[in-house]
Amino acid sequence: MDISDLKEILRILEAQDITEFELEQDGVKLRVCRSSSAPAPSTGMGLTTLAPTAAAPPPALPPPPPAAEPAENGILVKSPIVGTFYRAADPNSPPFASIGDRVKVGQVLCIIEAMKLMNEIEAEVAGEIVKIHPENGQPVQYGDPLFTVRPA
Repeated sequence: MDISDLKEILRILEAQDITEFELEQDGVKLRVCRSSSAPAPSTGMGLTTLAPTAAAPPPALPPPPPAAEPAENGILVKSPIVGTFYRAADPNSPPFASIGDRVKVGQVLCIIEAMKLMNEIEAEVAGEIVKIHPENGQPVQYGDPLFTVRPA
C-alpha cells in the first residue's frame, strides 16, 4: 500500500462519514479512527497503524440503527447512537424541526453529539412532527425515542 492508496482511503472514509475502518493486507494491519485528540491536518482523521500480526477474527459488526417504527400517533424515530440531543445547530439558530412542522424524507430533524462529532439525524418518513421526546441538551441512549411523525 502506498501513500496515494492511503490518501484515497481517507478521502472515501471522510466523504462517507465513517468513523472507524480497519484493513489487513500482506500481514500489515491499518486502523483509521476519527478522533478529536489526534486529527490529521487535512482530513480530521486520527491514524493508528499496527505492526504485522497474526490474523485475528474480525470484530462483530454493530447492530444496524433502529428504524422508524409505528407508534400509536405516528411513526417513532429512535436514536441510532448514544449522545446528547440538540434541536438546533447552535443556541442562536432556530430548531431543525418543531411540533406541527411538515418534514420530508432526508430532512434533518436534530443533531446528536457523540464523542465531539455532530451527527445529523434525518427524517425517514414524510409527515408532521407530533411529538419531540427529549429536551434540548438531554443525553439519549441507543434506541431512545426522539420524534413521533404522523405520516403524510
